[in-house]
Amino acid sequence: MSVLPAPHLLAVDWWALGAVLALGGGALVLLLLEWVPAKPGSSRPAVVALAALLAGGLAVTVAREARRSLFGGMFVHDGFTVFFTLLLCAAGAVAVLLSWDYLRRTRIHHGEYYALLLCATLGMVVMAAANDLITMFLGLELMSLSLYVLVGFRRGSLESNEAALKYFLLGAFASGFLLYGIALIYGATGTTNLATMAAFLTASPLRANPLLLVGGLLLLAGLLFKVAAVPFHMWTPDVYEGAPTPVTAFMSVGAKAAAFAALLRFALRALGDVPVAWEPVLSTVAVLTMTVGNVTALLQNNLKRMLAYSSIAHAGYLLVAVVAGGPAGASAA
Repeated sequence: MSVLPAPHLLAVDWWALGAVLALGGGALVLLLLEWVPAKPGSSRPAVVALAALLAGGLAVTVAREARRSLFGGMFVHDGFTVFFTLLLCAAGAVAVLLSWDYLRRTRIHHGEYYALLLCATLGMVVMAAANDLITMFLGLELMSLSLYVLVGFRRGSLESNEAALKYFLLGAFASGFLLYGIALIYGATGTTNLATMAAFLTASPLRANPLLLVGGLLLLAGLLFKVAAVPFHMWTPDVYEGAPTPVTAFMSVGAKAAAFAALLRFALRALGDVPVAWEPVLSTVAVLTMTVGNVTALLQNNLKRMLAYSSIAHAGYLLVAVVAGGPAGASAA
């Protein structure tokens, strides 16, 4: 005889998944609404996107005290997830408000813009809640594929087309590094679940396994590309300059926050007991990122490029907290 979970547990699960359901449902509604005629320049897509983001933030707020592990431990709902989900939904809402008039003025007002914005936010939320490397990769790809299109949304602008192509090509390489790193880590540990991986590394004498070390470094390289850390930062100024301004603002907050959420999950939860594998690397990257970002920002005469290098420098500051490790490092980041 099968035993159903208690009703209150089912309720917590639905609320814990509320942000994912709201963002995914909002994106689908926006795509379906394209079949319903509307006045040129209608605000309907923006209103639907804003409602979906507010619903996602409300759902995660209602379940903020819950601690749940869903889908066989691949998706976790905890304080870390709640904080980043609220941050990402807020960033998405601000991006919608910035886009409201911008799309009309630049004559690129299309409903799929907001659907892509919601899909990118959904990918970011999945990255923040991922407790498994496969879930993390799925969230990363959903975010990246949506941002590739958003960056090139000004189809009549050569700068926007160039930025989208650069971001796509370099992002594809970074995704390849990350996926290959996941494969090597799975080969070394026999799992992609972060909690199971941490338990294995704590009990195993094979923590210095070259397969594990190379896999961890490749995975870190893929995530460091997304946070625009040196030497994986070269795409950032060109992409920030060529992308529509609201997309630049959204990427500078949302994409960076989601990548750091994934980096914190992996570095502190799975590799916390293998400091020799990543601390010297991240320390060096943090110093280079802070130095290159701040010094190069002084040489810029374009506002977007200057903000891009400022964003790179701030990634270095955050990496210092990641290197520090532990609960204090995570809360500081």
